[in-house]
Amino acid sequence: MSVDLVTGAFSYSGQAIAERLLIAGRAVRTLTGHPERGSQDPRIETYPLDFGDLPRLVDRLHGVDTLYNTYWLRFARGRATHDQAVANSRTLFAAARKAGVRRVVHVSITNPSIESPYPYFRGKALVERALAESGLSYAILRPAILFGRNGVLLNNIAWLLRRLPLFAVGGRGDYRIRGIHVDDLAALAIELGGATQDAIIDAVGPERPTFYELVDMIRAAVGSRARIIRVPGSVIPLLSAGLNALVRDVVLTSDEYRSMADGLADVDGPSRAPTRVSEWIRDHADTLGARYANELERHFRTGQPGRVASMPWMTSSASGSVRGR
Repeated sequence: MSVDLVTGAFSYSGQAIAERLLIAGRAVRTLTGHPERGSQDPRIETYPLDFGDLPRLVDRLHGVDTLYNTYWLRFARGRATHDQAVANSRTLFAAARKAGVRRVVHVSITNPSIESPYPYFRGKALVERALAESGLSYAILRPAILFGRNGVLLNNIAWLLRRLPLFAVGGRGDYRIRGIHVDDLAALAIELGGATQDAIIDAVGPERPTFYELVDMIRAAVGSRARIIRVPGSVIPLLSAGLNALVRDVVLTSDEYRSMADGLADVDGPSRAPTRVSEWIRDHADTLGARYANELERHFRTGQPGRVASMPWMTSSASGSVRGR
């Protein structure tokens, strides 16, 4: 039986990929910052994600056909920085090559650039370069935001709309959001895992609403009476800081808002997925936002710092982290 390895198989996108691999009859191994979660699915061979021991990392990649890499971090925290995540990714690819891994499918972000003023996007570009220079066969998927399952962004927007009289949108709110359902991303990843040619693909869905339109869709679906107001972009970091303190989480960072307002959550080009975000919102209106999804509790308080974040910058409520990605 072929073995595939998913970094973060108990995380958001990693879990979706791992489940599809298991359904397809593949053996699944994971490297994770939360090895205690291995009991969630005994079918998955679980090891800690440790970049400090290259020989052991090579050993854990030995016999792997395809490496599905979702490792990254949403924001710097303590010793976990984007520069360190880039270095860790280089170590992972070097280990994969030494172990004889056939192919790497890597989850990146829309519009990465080495010249980007945003560490998240600059780091993602550096990781893409490292993979391209590794000598490994690869496919790079570039999603903007992910939604579906227990995703954070749309849920927390709904949570706020259910509870607050006002919802602030930075600027005109006319920056577009090109989301993809996490299960569609997983299907695309596995499809590309079976291919042989190197590829870089914008992994985006069929709809690209503005952020204002997205918030309004959710407001209507959950029956919120909140008023959506436009505020200067410079106000958003201040509002986010207050909200962060209230919910004891990182709802939105300044870079996340600015990168989204710069249009980095949108791309031109064809859809690579069938699920429409507007239909998904309507279908899940009863449960969307019923409970707040805390990013810090998911990724930091229950395990190591630096765990993967599944989305770019839009994982959280007020505009997205920014991911998730």
